[in-house]
Amino acid sequence: MPNASARPKHGRRNRRRRREDPARNELVSSSLESAQQCLFNQDYGTAFVHYLLVLNLAPVFKDFARESFRFTLFKWSEELDSVGRIQDLFDCYEQALELFPADEVILNSMGEHLFRMGFRDEAAGHFHKALKVRPDYPEARENFYRVANWLVERWHFLMLNDHGRNRKYQQAIQKAVQSGCNTVLDIGTGTGILGMCAKKAGAAEVYACELSKTMYELACEVVTANGMDGRIKILHMKSLEMEVPKDIPHRVSLVVTETVDAGLFGEGIIESLIHAWHHLLLPPQRGENEFQEQSATGRVIPAGATVFGMAVESLEIRRHHRLCVSEVGSLSMAAAGELRSPVSCSSEPDDSMEPYTTERLSRLPGGYKPLTEPFTALNIDFNNVQELEGLSSREVQQIRLPVTQVGELDALAVWFQLHLDEESSLSTGPQEDTCWEQAIYPVNNTKGFLLKPQDELIVEVSCRDSFLRLCSVAVVRDGHEIRLDKRLDSQYSGNPVSNQNPEAELCSALACLQTDQNKTKDFCMLECSEMALLNNQDYHQSFCSALAKLISQLKFKSQNRERGSGVQSDSTRCSDLLYVLDVSEGFSLLSLIAASHGHVKAYSSVEKKKQQEVLKRLARSNSIPEQHLEFWLNHTEDEQGMLQRPSREKLWSVIILDCIETCGLIRQKLMEKASLARCLLEDGGRIFPEKIVVHGMLVESDTLLLESAVQGQEPTLGFNIAPFINQFTVPVHVFLDFSTLECRHLSEFVELFVLDLMDVNANYTNREVKV
Repeated sequence: MPNASARPKHGRRNRRRRREDPARNELVSSSLESAQQCLFNQDYGTAFVHYLLVLNLAPVFKDFARESFRFTLFKWSEELDSVGRIQDLFDCYEQALELFPADEVILNSMGEHLFRMGFRDEAAGHFHKALKVRPDYPEARENFYRVANWLVERWHFLMLNDHGRNRKYQQAIQKAVQSGCNTVLDIGTGTGILGMCAKKAGAAEVYACELSKTMYELACEVVTANGMDGRIKILHMKSLEMEVPKDIPHRVSLVVTETVDAGLFGEGIIESLIHAWHHLLLPPQRGENEFQEQSATGRVIPAGATVFGMAVESLEIRRHHRLCVSEVGSLSMAAAGELRSPVSCSSEPDDSMEPYTTERLSRLPGGYKPLTEPFTALNIDFNNVQELEGLSSREVQQIRLPVTQVGELDALAVWFQLHLDEESSLSTGPQEDTCWEQAIYPVNNTKGFLLKPQDELIVEVSCRDSFLRLCSVAVVRDGHEIRLDKRLDSQYSGNPVSNQNPEAELCSALACLQTDQNKTKDFCMLECSEMALLNNQDYHQSFCSALAKLISQLKFKSQNRERGSGVQSDSTRCSDLLYVLDVSEGFSLLSLIAASHGHVKAYSSVEKKKQQEVLKRLARSNSIPEQHLEFWLNHTEDEQGMLQRPSREKLWSVIILDCIETCGLIRQKLMEKASLARCLLEDGGRIFPEKIVVHGMLVESDTLLLESAVQGQEPTLGFNIAPFINQFTVPVHVFLDFSTLECRHLSEFVELFVLDLMDVNANYTNREVKV
């Protein structure tokens, strides 16, 4: 019988415990001491190596050294980042996470580095892991919300909540599968909904591909949750990289996709379908009257599309894309030259410009006025590979549009009808109740030019680089052609449309060329949000008045101090000037507005050379001495460097902080910047603006709900998608315009809190607001 007094087997481990190694202990002790000494001497790289050695040899020290190790890692990574040793930086973080795989602070910090480098998928993964370790970690949660907007754009929620769109796709897929298309590839699967529709319809084989790592992982979870794990093969790759039989065993009989944007071709559907027809799809049906098995031929859903457009007038579009005002604050803008947004379309591709932006015309503040009837710009058959391949080589098409109303030409608005099959289609038109926005092709160079009934607008349509391009090039008025792609100031006389003298035509072209050269010289690009802010007269007038009052008060105090000291003021001396620093993000005229009040030396944080040239021209034309404007950040890369002063100069009189982002959020780390700014102000100096008062109200809005999260399983055709995509729900919506948001007000506006940038003790630690 077994020996009842025998020790349990786990007791044998005690006899095998590792014996103490004096040499090892000495190495650990000396390395720990060296790490601490290097840390004291700010030799972070050497300290990091010593900590790695200690913690690998003696994990028992992990809790003791955790805080010092984190600090060393973060300081060393800052140094590596500053000298461009990015791979070494990430190697250090990977070594740190091998030691501390569940350290939320290190996970979050690595996510921040990844996000700054553009690795958004990987950053989201690290933020998510940090939140799993510590769900109440505010930095990781804020970072996750920020990256979630990049990774899962808000249109995903609208699209999945669009039951009509989902149902039509399901019906078209079901019809195709039941007619014999039993092998299916879903290109750009997203959540996997179209692939699951194909499997539910009875397809024998379903494959799907997704480039985004975040969406790929989400699709895998969704497919598993819906009982289709192993029945749908999902690949994390571009369809352009897929091969038969390497990635899928054979060609498929049906491709389903919705890789289209508001401009139809912007997500690369043409290139994807050309590749699919050559490498992944069975050959198309050869003729309408020729019978072939559906399983032996290939087809695409959607089958094709028709693109529509119309010319519109819209102040909201105009103010985002060109300068609309003659004065900003107290400054004349006559010498600014040509300012425009980076959204501009020409028939020739230009990598520096985006051909279109997007707007939901039905929610456009101030609305819009159609200046022409809708017109057909393009038809495309996705089941005709020759037509797809010939799209980029099509000749530029000119369309003449009768003008129906008086108005200023601001843009061409574009939408399309997606033909899923012969019977079913989806429209993205402005009058449709749909998840889609419309593509907007702004017209930047027609300032003050009115279209009139009886005019004809000439529009050119092309697809040179597989982007749909629509350009308003000319207006025909009273038999004369007025070119819109040249300067209008000398154009109205125009030339007759026909019978032009070739020699005169050449001279005219040369003259236009010279004009274009001059125009290019003065051309300056601003972001759409910067342009809109520049056109906001109320905003700049308020700032101008407040700055004038503040500078007047500071001058008065300065004069009183001089009288009290018995020193006579000499306005030519630099030491008597007020020093104003504007650290606004992007393009800002606030430094010039301050300098225009005289007795002020202003420092601008504008970095781009062409934007600096605009400020210099405006300074000269508004009689601001050249020496009273300087550009501070030409050689400053450190974010904190913007608030430093040359050692030979006195402290700042005013520091202008950029407090609110154009999307409506308070800028990150504003209070930290304000704290630093207060230390750099002279006696009596001020931060401008001094206070931010935040107001709020309660609203009820179905629109916000649909843009926030998938509302149950009904809109997603019964598939269980909501719990997975709703992980990427964000608690804050930005760029909201209450004038057009469909909502019901449930309260009055109330003051939520005040941020005092000059007196931190005046701010609330917490506050309860009853509404």
